[in-house]
Amino acid sequence: MKLFEYEAKSILQNYGISIPRGKVAQTPEAAAAIAQELGSKVFLKSQITVSGRGKAGGILAAANPTEAATVAASLIGKIIKGIQVHTLLVEERLDLKEQYYASITVDRQAKCFVALASTSGGVDIEDVAKNTPEKISRLKIDPLIGLSQAAALKMLEQFKLSQEDAAIFARILVILYKAAIEKDAELVELNPLVKTAQGAFMAADARMTIDDNAMFRHPEFAERSLKQEEDTPREAEARKQHYSYVDLDGDIGIVGNGAGLVMSTIDFVQIFGGKPANFLDIGGGAHVEVIKKGILLVMNKPEVKAVLINILGGITRCDVVATGVVEALKAAPVKKPIAVRMIGTNEKEGQEILRQHGIEFYRDMDKAVASIIKA
Repeated sequence: MKLFEYEAKSILQNYGISIPRGKVAQTPEAAAAIAQELGSKVFLKSQITVSGRGKAGGILAAANPTEAATVAASLIGKIIKGIQVHTLLVEERLDLKEQYYASITVDRQAKCFVALASTSGGVDIEDVAKNTPEKISRLKIDPLIGLSQAAALKMLEQFKLSQEDAAIFARILVILYKAAIEKDAELVELNPLVKTAQGAFMAADARMTIDDNAMFRHPEFAERSLKQEEDTPREAEARKQHYSYVDLDGDIGIVGNGAGLVMSTIDFVQIFGGKPANFLDIGGGAHVEVIKKGILLVMNKPEVKAVLINILGGITRCDVVATGVVEALKAAPVKKPIAVRMIGTNEKEGQEILRQHGIEFYRDMDKAVASIIKA
């Protein structure tokens, strides 16, 4: 789950990281009132969770409240990188002296957190890494030890910062690591972390991505986790029903139990020349109603012309799946071809249920895929 900038900043402020003065607005009038309250020139920052919004025109400046209202009117409702803007962060403009980069993220290859720091902040860190890798310091963090002030200071030595600035920068990295651990974050990033003309270090921008699998530990994110701006309407509905669902661009609906099985099914369909319309994992041990609603979610997508169901019965019983398939077909407003590949627990019973209702089933995945593409 990706947090909005203002959400990430609020969390990090509670950990002791300084942030610019600012408030969120959803109307031009509110933006003008905030600019008036701040009493200074402001930035109006579109609150979307994709990177590169500045280059896409999602961050604009205003010199006074009247201009803030005009700029807000141009941003609210605007589509930026495929996402509609609903909220703005109206924030004081800082007098910058230096821009840095600081983050804690997961290195999946190393299977640990890694701290990243650079004195070239305010630009895409990917470009810095590609073109001038020597400008980035990187430290793998031993989870049994964590990130100490001394270790953070050590990784900053290459930048020739003053002793005072290095100590503050190191402390910020330690705080980011603490926040990442306690909030189960996959990414905590400040870009830029700035030093103002007055010598203060502030998070001019912040990003946080929370591990979806850790939501049970964070009731504070319960409502937020059901509302993700990049979701399509069908993905949003699936999220409310607790399905693992992703929309794709094809016309063959995909239903399976287990993420690996669903992904391999998608691969098979593409190898055979088909175009998958979605990813849907109904999970293990699903009941009839869960299976029924999941199939209907896929079948009711207008672009879907046929549905392929691939089940490996372990704790999931094939007879229960078969019953769910039958119930879904009965309830579907528009009937579409279905092919079922099903093996495992209560396989024969499940096949008999499908046979009685004239539903094609297969034991071989390639035959099921070929059949549904033909259909």
